[in-house]
Amino acid sequence: MSKILVIDDQKAIRTTLKDILELESHEVVLAEDGLKGIELFGQDKFDIVLSDIKMPEMDGIEVLTKIMDSRPDVPVIIISGHGDIGTAVEAIKKGAYDFIEKPLDLNRLLITIKNASEKSDLVVETKSLKKKVSRTYDMIGDSEPMQQMRAIIDKVAPTDARVMILGANGTGKELVARALHEGSMRRNGPFVEVNCAAIPSELIESELFGHEKGAFTSAIKQRIGKFEQATGGTIFLDEIGDMSLPAQAKVLRALQESTITRVGSDKDIKVDVRVLAATNKNLADEIKKGNFREDLYHRLTVIIINVPSLNERRSDIPALADYFLTIASQELNVPAKSISKEAIAELQQINWTGNIREFRNVMERLTILCADKEISEADVRAYARPLGNQ
Repeated sequence: MSKILVIDDQKAIRTTLKDILELESHEVVLAEDGLKGIELFGQDKFDIVLSDIKMPEMDGIEVLTKIMDSRPDVPVIIISGHGDIGTAVEAIKKGAYDFIEKPLDLNRLLITIKNASEKSDLVVETKSLKKKVSRTYDMIGDSEPMQQMRAIIDKVAPTDARVMILGANGTGKELVARALHEGSMRRNGPFVEVNCAAIPSELIESELFGHEKGAFTSAIKQRIGKFEQATGGTIFLDEIGDMSLPAQAKVLRALQESTITRVGSDKDIKVDVRVLAATNKNLADEIKKGNFREDLYHRLTVIIINVPSLNERRSDIPALADYFLTIASQELNVPAKSISKEAIAELQQINWTGNIREFRNVMERLTILCADKEISEADVRAYARPLGNQ
């Protein structure tokens, strides 16, 4: 149930509300005026606030304003007398969750409290989910290569410049793309990722640009492509080195003219997207082999960001180990494990061909297989090198 702060200068109303709400198993705290209410609000964590409008010292509108300034996620329900309806409407415009007119309707009060309580629960759940999502995209480490990369990201992110992200598999190229999007003016727009290597060449054009109904045998309805979906935001073309030449030609046109054409249509559609691309291939070699268009390469590489391999940033391994051990314990629902200095030193000797992706898997493996609370050097030697990497 919810913890509710009731602010009203009439003792009878405070007592009545306390009795009613406590019967519904809510925890209730009372304040006799706005000043006391704000004082109590600052000292504790409340899920809902009920506040009268007309009170001495500080009225309900001032109370609402102060609460919205400090914790806008807390539902504030205004209690208004018949002559205060205009003020109550103003309160709604300022962020109040609802208002209840005096004399209080018990059923209306309980329904409003129930709805406000559900809203508070949703806010808490949403914050938790956002925290988990943002944690997924954390870039851990303060090594020199990471500091240099972050400095470039900070300069480039606010612009609409196209960026080519280069790095081996598992280095975290998507994290860089996410950081560029979150640091841009498009952060509130969509972030649309396309794995060019995972889409068959005959379907890549439909995936990127969409198709009209009947454009080909299996096109039973119209489909909106990734470029249209990303309008107002960012499209991330991962593993672009694996994209077919026909699709490259259409991507080039989209970049040059900011227009796309769905498969099976001759109608141009304007798109407003920032394009980020990534690959683990040497595109200069691919151009020489005739596998990648040089003109597209130059369009995409306004800025080039090289993501360092884990072998190039071994000094980050202690921080990465703590980070991934914490995540592993939470995901596996087991107690968190520490790791000895000797074990860290052993991890720093490994040739991490799979980079961060491989390292995270090893931390999860150690969490599962190590019997002790602390991961030892012997544990690393026993479990961290399944392929015999040296």
